[in-house]
Amino acid sequence: MASIKVKFRPSTVAEHEGTIYYQIIHERKVRQLLTEYKVFSSEWDENRSMVTTTQKSERKSFILSIRERIRWDIERLTKIDRKLEVNGLTYTADDVIDEFNRYAHEYSLFNFMEGLIAKLKQNGKVRTSETYKSTLNSFKKFRKDEDIMLDCLTSEIMEGYEAWHKSRGVAPNTISFYTRILRAVYNRAVEDDIIENRNPFRHVYTGVDKTVKRALPLAVIKKIKALDLSLTPTLDFARDMFLLSFYLRGMSFIDMAFLKKSDLRNGYVTYRRRKTGQQLVIEWTKEMQMILDKYPENASDYLLPIIRNPGTNERCIYHNVGYNINHNLKRIAGIVGVSIPLTLYVARHSWASAAKAKGIPLSVISEGMGHDSEATTQIYLASLDTSIVDKANSLILKSL
Repeated sequence: MASIKVKFRPSTVAEHEGTIYYQIIHERKVRQLLTEYKVFSSEWDENRSMVTTTQKSERKSFILSIRERIRWDIERLTKIDRKLEVNGLTYTADDVIDEFNRYAHEYSLFNFMEGLIAKLKQNGKVRTSETYKSTLNSFKKFRKDEDIMLDCLTSEIMEGYEAWHKSRGVAPNTISFYTRILRAVYNRAVEDDIIENRNPFRHVYTGVDKTVKRALPLAVIKKIKALDLSLTPTLDFARDMFLLSFYLRGMSFIDMAFLKKSDLRNGYVTYRRRKTGQQLVIEWTKEMQMILDKYPENASDYLLPIIRNPGTNERCIYHNVGYNINHNLKRIAGIVGVSIPLTLYVARHSWASAAKAKGIPLSVISEGMGHDSEATTQIYLASLDTSIVDKANSLILKSL
């Protein structure tokens, strides 16, 4: 077994910080592992080989954080040494240091997540990779871009992350969404035997609250439709995309964005849902054509004027356009006196709610929206004639 000690090298310049380093001795060979931790000589206790501070010190929290990080490093070095010893192979102090440095590079949270994101993209799971990337970016903001080792994640850090979100007014379900992804990443590292499970998520919320109803009644949809927004093109466009989503049986925005002109044939739009792969056929109505006619200058192969520059990071364009539309929909909500946060997704909820109010069976609604997880629907109804769904949509549109 190697001997691992914490050492301090004072600065050669008076009143400058010195450096913490680790001394590793194995089979009488001594090696040093430098750290990035720097403290003043007055903050080092030679007898106890540890950093120290006083209650009144302005650097107390900083020194305590360094003390904690040193503890994690020594724990990791000891674990590496034990693993090499158990393997029964001849190893040196340099091997311990090399393994420590490799671990620090590969198994920091940021690097580990970046690796998972790359694998998800390679496996065609683009949407999942985007949610992982969004979570990583969120956690980076919380950490102010300071990386952290996977085995250094604690319940205190996760509670701090949750509190940080709450202070910024983030909704509980959104916080839980980020936390659940971080937990999945952490559990993956546990499964791969990279770290031991210390359950850092035990004190943070990882459930899903019931969301506030996001459907608009038909009377409000009518008000939005009747607005004269001709002098504000950005609001006009946002309103048009909202209405078109509603007209198209609550079609999700990503499916709208990637509709091709070739998908519209003989009075019907045929497409596959990006989320489920299910093929849907929707009758193209005069209400839909009226909106399309407002945007004749569209040289791309896409049906709608959302992705105007194909081939130039189309997913990024789709995200940006969706963000701008949702921002402008909130302005429209203020105009018509809608209190709920108005987004494109509200159009999907609203179509389902309007269909239900018209007495349309749940099975028809499910088929019309392209749901493939309605267990009760799947039991007694394998498929519906698309004309039934189109009649349901026609009933709704006539009410506007």
